[in-house]
Amino acid sequence: MDDHPFYSKDLDEETLFVVTQTFKALSDPTRVRILNLLFEKEYSVNQIAENLHLRQSTVSHQLRFLKNLRLVKYRREGTTMYYSHDDEHVINVLQQMIQHALHH
Repeated sequence: MDDHPFYSKDLDEETLFVVTQTFKALSDPTRVRILNLLFEKEYSVNQIAENLHLRQSTVSHQLRFLKNLRLVKYRREGTTMYYSHDDEHVINVLQQMIQHALHH
């Protein structure tokens, strides 16, 4: 492990905070569903709500949480906000965990 470029015997407080907050984000089923949906393409809040059969307010709340952690990003087109994933590392971890779960 010592020769791995990211390995450290201890983590600084900021890194530890980001890692734990990211796992916290991934511990919520609704957020996992949203991130999984955003894996392939961007969606508006309404499209996410329709696809996942959720209330728009629920989707907006969860997107705000994910945006604050920089796990999703958005672009504005007129009055519509389109969301997409913003961290390839986290999406890769999520996809690996989904594959892991599907093989059990």
